Amino acid sequence: MGRIAEYLGSSASYPAARELWQLIADAYRDDEAFGPEHLATLAARTRLVAWTGRAGDAAGARDQAAALLPIEDRLLGPERRRTLATRAHLARWTGEAGDAARARDRALTTRAMLARWTGEAGDAAGARDQLAALLPIEDRLLGPERRRTLATRAYLVRWTGRAGDAARARDQAAALLPIRERVLGPEHPDTLTTRAALAHWTGEAGDAAGARDQLAALLPIRERVLGPEYPATLNTRAMLARWTGEAGDAAGARDQLAVLLPIEERVLVLGPEHPATLTTRSALARWTGEAGDAAGARDQLAVLLPIFGRVLGPEHSDTVNACGSLAHYTAVAEREGD
Repeated sequence: MGRIAEYLGSSASYPAARELWQLIADAYRDDEAFGPEHLATLAARTRLVAWTGRAGDAAGARDQAAALLPIEDRLLGPERRRTLATRAHLARWTGEAGDAARARDRALTTRAMLARWTGEAGDAAGARDQLAALLPIEDRLLGPERRRTLATRAYLVRWTGRAGDAARARDQAAALLPIRERVLGPEHPDTLTTRAALAHWTGEAGDAAGARDQLAALLPIRERVLGPEYPATLNTRAMLARWTGEAGDAAGARDQLAVLLPIEERVLVLGPEHPATLTTRSALARWTGEAGDAAGARDQLAVLLPIFGRVLGPEHSDTVNACGSLAHYTAVAEREGD
């Protein structure tokens, strides 16, 4: 029936295609073997949107897409091709129904999401380039200080840095920060996120002491605004420990992480095997060793390595790095007689 419906639509029998897809979608929805949230039901609803719009009912297609999108976001995720297709349908039929401004905004949102998930799929440079092309359009159409435009700038910072240009990401974050402070306020969570990004890319660009100092100033604000055990606050503490160590104070980094670890194990959902907790445990071992306690680092890594192998897999880069670090500190401890 679906093939017949598509044939009818491709033959310009748009109302017939719409009616047949409505029957198919309803049948899937009402069948106990499928139900309203089965993938086949969602696929049928997507085709119904397309042919409803082509049949001349733009407002109906818009409303169908608006009802379908949050279900696909929840069940499939915002990055799946089908979800992005529904977003594109929503933008198109919103415009066709007469609301050009909202269609424009939704189309820009789709481009921003495509860029984000291009980066998450491993193509940081592609994400950066897409966002760099999108930003001047948003500047012109929405205005340079609209929250959506500022969000695109923040994503551009991230993917510029991840594409290997830490200095440019630092400069982009430095330019974004005063705008967010003025538009959103100095203690808005998005403003604090930009401050954290500026500190991160400052460190990655070679200024560990600068990153440490920025994070030391940020931490008490995040503790007050978000709470001392909020994930973003814990992440700030972990970053502060990292750049404290990179700035030459290995013992200070070790001590900060030793305080942070039991909090993460207690607060984070998965406790001692949460990825953030494992990262903290690995960093604690590193800075324990860098502070001169090779035997302590060895013992920590000996406990941590089998957890990495079980949780991340034996060939994951963190597992391989932990294995190499364990071998290193075992050798050092043996030389020192421990």
